[in-house]
Amino acid sequence: MTTLDKQDKQILRSLQADGRATFEQIGEAVSLSPSAVLRRVKRLEDSGVIDRYVALVKPALVGLGLMAYINVRLEKHTESHKRSPMDLFRASVQTWPEVVECAALSGEMDYLLRVIVSDMNAYSHFVMDTLLKHPSVQDCKTSFVLDRVKSTTAVPV
Repeated sequence: MTTLDKQDKQILRSLQADGRATFEQIGEAVSLSPSAVLRRVKRLEDSGVIDRYVALVKPALVGLGLMAYINVRLEKHTESHKRSPMDLFRASVQTWPEVVECAALSGEMDYLLRVIVSDMNAYSHFVMDTLLKHPSVQDCKTSFVLDRVKSTTAVPV
């Protein structure tokens, strides 16, 4: 675990708010020179604290108007010579572009998928032709997003 001081946290908050901010802009906000900010950012990148830089796209503006959360339950039994159902499922999820997030869960269901598609027809196609046809999937339950009350990628540092 990397130890972060007050200025590291300020730099992270600044970059999370605007990943294209210059080192000069960040330096003004955190009372450091641009070269000091550069050194700190490089250290945060090298240590893995900063994972990557991305552009955040508004799904609706690129024709993806339906978001759903799908709880998935997997089959528990498999023949010993085959890969486990979880391994098979995890590998498949990586290839499904509709799935933008997948989390393993404790409790009744095994995984939670966040799926973004164009419309109900695309959702139905994904569930019926992809998800439910996967050999590891036993059951799924869907909740559709009606309104996003809060959506952030920022981690509270």
